[in-house]
Amino acid sequence: MLAIVLIMTAGSAALILLLALVLPSSRALEPLPKPALVFVTADGRPLARRGSYKEPPVVVAELPAHVPAAFIAIEDRRFYRHLGIDPAGVIRALSANVRAGGVRQGGSTITQQLAKTTFLKSDRNLWRKLQEAFIALSLEMRLSKNEILGLYLSSIYFGDGVYGLRAASQHYFGKPPEKLSVGEAAMMAGVVKAPSALNPIDHPQRAGRRSRLVLNAMVETGAITEVQANRSGRVQVRPRQPLPVGGYFADWAAPQVGQAQASGYGEVRVRTTLDSRLQRIAERVVRTRLDGAGRRRGAGQAALVAMRRDGAVVAMVGGRDYRASQFNRAVQAKRQPASAFKLFVFLAAIRDGYRPDDQVSEEPITIGQWTPKNFDGRSGRDLTLRQAFARSSNIAAVRLAQTTGRRAVVQAARDLGVTSPLTSEATLALGSSEVTLLEITSAYAAVANGRTPVRPFGIRPVGEEPPMTTPLGRGERAALYDLLAAAVDTGTGRAAGLRQPVYGKTGTGEDYRDALFIGFTGDIVVGVWVGNDDRAPMDAVTGGGLPAEMFRDFAARGIEAGLVERIEPPPRRRSDRRGDAPDLDSVLRRLFGGLFGR
Repeated sequence: MLAIVLIMTAGSAALILLLALVLPSSRALEPLPKPALVFVTADGRPLARRGSYKEPPVVVAELPAHVPAAFIAIEDRRFYRHLGIDPAGVIRALSANVRAGGVRQGGSTITQQLAKTTFLKSDRNLWRKLQEAFIALSLEMRLSKNEILGLYLSSIYFGDGVYGLRAASQHYFGKPPEKLSVGEAAMMAGVVKAPSALNPIDHPQRAGRRSRLVLNAMVETGAITEVQANRSGRVQVRPRQPLPVGGYFADWAAPQVGQAQASGYGEVRVRTTLDSRLQRIAERVVRTRLDGAGRRRGAGQAALVAMRRDGAVVAMVGGRDYRASQFNRAVQAKRQPASAFKLFVFLAAIRDGYRPDDQVSEEPITIGQWTPKNFDGRSGRDLTLRQAFARSSNIAAVRLAQTTGRRAVVQAARDLGVTSPLTSEATLALGSSEVTLLEITSAYAAVANGRTPVRPFGIRPVGEEPPMTTPLGRGERAALYDLLAAAVDTGTGRAAGLRQPVYGKTGTGEDYRDALFIGFTGDIVVGVWVGNDDRAPMDAVTGGGLPAEMFRDFAARGIEAGLVERIEPPPRRRSDRRGDAPDLDSVLRRLFGGLFGR
């Protein structure tokens, strides 16, 4: 038996020695692999903070004596007298737990806690406790007590995504740990037991009660006097600038930071493309319209995305209220674009040789058992492509898709950047395939930009090759501009008109379940969707109504604020377009720059 004991003792000693030689004790001082990110708008305003926060390590000798004393008093009073494992502490904890009928105290030393947080997983079993003990003993062999305490203070979790005393001191009090008062040190030491439940920002009363326990423990250990403890009871928390963890734009942009983000201490500021002023305008427009006409007409949700011609997103509203629902309807929701999809049908026709002045028949057509009908119920006319697009003729769009072939329509959509699955059925021409608002808005941005496709982004890539794009044919782009202008000047998108050229298209889903307006003016491209999450029909809300009005409100305020390019409308020649007879309202709006428009 003695031989077995000697062998086990020798083996344990050898294991402890080996661990002392090979364990990388500096691991506790390493920065986090993914540092905290602070997203900053293009105009320099902090937008959101996400990720964990850690600062460089502390040196115990440089701290006021009461700072390490607070942690020792509440966590490990015999820290300077044991060898990593404290048998007296274990017996005391077991006794207290038996009396309480459950786990109320832990017998782990500061060295054991360092071993656990730095080298082990959080499993609660006998084998992990044995590992913890061996590692603690090896750390005691290799390091001084102050080095162990410094590693511990520099790496433990203090709640609210903060690791290490230096980061916690800056986060909660706005000062380095070398300047912590007795009360502040007591509060920091109190957080360690249950960081999520005791951090002083979210739970100030609990943190205060726990801090009083720490102060009493410091008195008992002789670290401070009772008078000092009484004077230190009140502590004012001064947290860093509070920022939300997320938001519709921040949630979407976060994955674009990239995997190559280097680890480091502190926070990494990431400049985004978002413009805080345009974002406020967008939020105000969506909220005002939804609370007004939207509420009266059964429209419960809306989304708005605005980007520059190159795809830089400057505003994004994914719903009525992010706090109530983090589902981003601009990015995640797939809905039918309805007639906004006709952009691709008419592009396919233009590629097939059609021009805006060419005519297309509105004679009824039946494909299989399906007979498309126009929104106004009229048919039987011959229209120019310009008129058919402006009036959003369903019959004309289906006829063009039949003529060019639906594959050509799908190819046109793909060329402009649409990646969602597209049906091969005849209903494709009327926008029956579901896409995201961001996706189809990017397609319109490709027309505005003159190069395809446009890939939307929230963080401008650094050091990367620009994506390959293809110029849009000059004749194709000019014809699309012609059609998109007609839709706003004389067609279904007149409510989107401004005192400068606007190009866009409306879309109204079946039974008024979706309503969209996608368009551009100056240097900005905007997509707006209105509907309900449960796809309930709205009360006759069309793309030319609420969505077009939201577009107009947003763009007009952006132009007024100098955030959207102002363009003087070119002089308009007397129309010689075959079959195009603009109405009086259109003539007045062209002459007087929208003074008499909507």
